[in-house]
Amino acid sequence: MAATRERLNRYLARRGVASRRGSDSLIDAGRVTVNGARATLGATVDPQRDRVSVDGRPVAGGHRLETLMLNKPAGVVTTVRDPHRRPTVMGLLPEPVPGLVPVGRLDADSRGLLLLSSDGDLAHRLTHPRYGVAKRYRVVLGRGLNDADIERLLEGVELEDGLARPLGVRRPSAARADLIEVTMGEGRKREIRRLCAALDAPVLDLVRVGLGPLKLGHLEEGRARLLTPAELEALYAAVGMTAP
Repeated sequence: MAATRERLNRYLARRGVASRRGSDSLIDAGRVTVNGARATLGATVDPQRDRVSVDGRPVAGGHRLETLMLNKPAGVVTTVRDPHRRPTVMGLLPEPVPGLVPVGRLDADSRGLLLLSSDGDLAHRLTHPRYGVAKRYRVVLGRGLNDADIERLLEGVELEDGLARPLGVRRPSAARADLIEVTMGEGRKREIRRLCAALDAPVLDLVRVGLGPLKLGHLEEGRARLLTPAELEALYAAVGMTAP
């Protein structure tokens, strides 16, 4: 019977409740029960026998794996629900999808490409630095950057939580010194904004335009769509998985 058991955080992640790290946070906060008893970190479950609940609500035994791309507007928070009653990305979906959760985050005042998925393993790999999924942003600044500024960004800037270094920085238009494209390999909180603030170049607008093999393209702001089969294949391959 031991072979049928599964780590609880993986069980929750595969059902789209949260990433494995997020599931551990739920377990540690006492919000997860197994057969009516409070779960502990590192616990295992039998998916065929055990009853798992989060906040008193049973976790569905299974659902179809779906992944959507959303063009997030500013002013919308990247969470399933918000205690401060702010609008969330879930409210932009035309209809609810079982197990669907945001993959990673975009700050409330940032815009652009956000994935939502019910595949917890995919979400975990897309947000873990180990898998090196690059994220690309178009950034409008309060002042233009010169070559020395860009070189300083590429060399790395020491922030309060450690050294931050983009994978790439370029000016896409010779006529717009205040417009840059930044590629990041990690997703620390407000990292690009803090990087630019260190150069006295405040961010006026930040749009994520790419994530791994995916491009935002012409998806209308506030709209979501399913990924195409080709996009799914490329996305799963980028993190060493096979698309379902």
